[in-house]
Amino acid sequence: MVSITALNSATSEQLVQGLSPDDGARMLAALDFAGGAYGDKIGSSGQSALEFSVGVASTLAFLRTDVETRIAGLMFELTLLDTAQAVIIEPRFGPAVGDLVAGVRQLIRLRELTQNQSSQGLGRGRNAAQLAVAQVETLRKMLLAMASDMRVVLVRLASCVTTLRYFADIKLFNDMTCAYGRETLDLYAPLANRLGIWQLKWELEDLSFRFIEPEAYKRIAKMLEEKRMMREGFVTNAIARLQSEMASAGIQAEVFGRPKHIYSIWSKMKGKELDFTDLYDVRAFRVIVEDVKTCYTVLGVVHNIWTPIPKEFDDYISRPKPNGYQSLHTVVTAEDGRPLEVQIRTQEMHSFAEYGVAAHWRYKEEGGSNFAGQKYDEKIAWLRQLLAWKTDVADAVVGQEDQQREWVEKLKAAALDDRIFVLTPQARVLELPVGATPVDFAYHLHSDVGHRCRGARVDGVMVPLNTPLKNGQTCEIITAKGAPGTAGPSRDWLSDEYTVATRTRSKIRAWFHAIDMQETLSHGRAMVEKSLQREGKTAVNLEALANKLGFAKVDDLFLSVGKDEFSLRQVEHALHDTGEPVEVEDAVVLGKSRASSVEQGAKSGVLVVGTEGLMTQLAKCCKPAPPDGIVGFVTRGKGVSIHRATCKNFAEMRTKAPERVIVTEWGRAGSDTVYPVDIFILAGDRQGLLRDISEIFSREKINVIGVNTQSAKGFARMTFTAEIGATAQLQKALNAITEVSGVQEARRA
Repeated sequence: MVSITALNSATSEQLVQGLSPDDGARMLAALDFAGGAYGDKIGSSGQSALEFSVGVASTLAFLRTDVETRIAGLMFELTLLDTAQAVIIEPRFGPAVGDLVAGVRQLIRLRELTQNQSSQGLGRGRNAAQLAVAQVETLRKMLLAMASDMRVVLVRLASCVTTLRYFADIKLFNDMTCAYGRETLDLYAPLANRLGIWQLKWELEDLSFRFIEPEAYKRIAKMLEEKRMMREGFVTNAIARLQSEMASAGIQAEVFGRPKHIYSIWSKMKGKELDFTDLYDVRAFRVIVEDVKTCYTVLGVVHNIWTPIPKEFDDYISRPKPNGYQSLHTVVTAEDGRPLEVQIRTQEMHSFAEYGVAAHWRYKEEGGSNFAGQKYDEKIAWLRQLLAWKTDVADAVVGQEDQQREWVEKLKAAALDDRIFVLTPQARVLELPVGATPVDFAYHLHSDVGHRCRGARVDGVMVPLNTPLKNGQTCEIITAKGAPGTAGPSRDWLSDEYTVATRTRSKIRAWFHAIDMQETLSHGRAMVEKSLQREGKTAVNLEALANKLGFAKVDDLFLSVGKDEFSLRQVEHALHDTGEPVEVEDAVVLGKSRASSVEQGAKSGVLVVGTEGLMTQLAKCCKPAPPDGIVGFVTRGKGVSIHRATCKNFAEMRTKAPERVIVTEWGRAGSDTVYPVDIFILAGDRQGLLRDISEIFSREKINVIGVNTQSAKGFARMTFTAEIGATAQLQKALNAITEVSGVQEARRA
């Protein structure tokens, strides 16, 4: 059994560093318990479980975390090795430690996910690579979202670096260590980067790279070591010379060299196809000054001492990077003819770059300035600022407990709860909105899976389809048997109870729209075929008939007839007409009207000047209504078609047949006569938008007989067909609609 006495006093001192006497006593008591509980147990990596756990706790102490986090780092491995021990953690060490240990155990599941990425059948080639990158990115977000307390992430990162240090110490190079290094490099090193824990970030990258590319690691390490004395001597002399020049100019500044990281050097050599000797930041240092003016003064001093390379100067102070990063970057030619990089910034800029929104993470990971997803990044940016407390906490014991408690509460509140991450049985991670149900999950997988969804298992248990999903759950969709398209969704799924994602509802509506269109098409086909049988014209060429009537395809004719937009009398007329094709006006779908609509045979109230008794109808392309300026056009077989004077279709017809234009004006119509008009509305898509607009129509006593909505890129484009008595009534409604939240435009179409 490994006794706690085997741990030297230096380790104990490190574990309690920065803690109050009471918290230090708690830490040592936990350490003593761990010595007896772990005994000779061996962890999954092959390392002594006690040594591993002490290493994790030591790393967390280096980050100046609170006592609960350190104890959780010491204890979580015990619950993995002996599940019976899990029940005593909370009673013995408190609910805070119990919650942290449970959170770490949940995140351990992510290792299985990353190990399964290569066998998920993502395909081959460029698309497969893009899918793999997107999946790893989703896993990173999932890790953050699953951790209701961000200290859980710190424990997981500390455990990763401890395991990699052990592999490096025993020089273990095999498929297992390579896979662990790849997992860490893809998932955990970027998270350490995002959270601003630079010490762990660089160590995780270098250690991972050591196992993934051992030969490249050794080669670069050897080159660094061979030139180390010469490089450090040169940088020291260069710093001394610059400090002397700045002192002469009365400039106060802090100058220090930049650490060299093997993985970063290799990435730049590979990405920019540079030789080791051509890398600018192999020899580099930073200058930290008080204000922006001094930054440019120091830049002048640097360029006076050494010769600048013009193409290698970047002013990120006057032109910050898209993520807000600010600094002056210049590369100069040193005395030996080789490049030297200098970065100049204020202390505020330096702190912002280390802990603020201007994290390098996406810039570093993508190798450019593509900041897609910046909205999500801004959400976690303040977490990085909170993590700065590890260097801000005073060494003095007085008041330290209150300060740490304040920051811990803020860390607890840092849950990213507007999205959830749910797993497929194949360990693929899907990102969904909060409140998403198995129906949303099914449609996110594939439209056909959604249409055929009939049940769901969540973590192996059958659940109703309206069950809200939670982070980290595994969902399996049970589908109806049969070929795709043979089963369909329920109209109930369009309610808030079953779906929350706009994307899901759009797919469901599209399915029902397609079904309705097919039924209308079949109905129209049957009506046309009956008419042909009645006329004894069953052998007629349907395509030619459709073209003669002005339709591009025969299905368009069937649809128009099925919607009651096109009269069968016109079809019969075309069968016997040897002259010009029957003119067909554009039409819209109208529902049932409760008033005397001119579309349903009521008098239009239009007078044809100089003529009486002519049949008139309002054109459906422009839908005129009093007191619009109107004009008439004589059609064949349909009387006089009344258009708005500004109608584009009328302008074209007048050009082709000016002799058929007649003067018209509004006369008296019945008091209950209404006219159909189209109303176009552009608004930001949101829940309840259609309800709010419908309430206005209802309040203004305007009957809506047709609605068509389309949603894309967060905007809703809505077209309403409404019946009005006069345009004055319409204008009042439009003015009210423009006041609705999110509406950007409301006008008559």
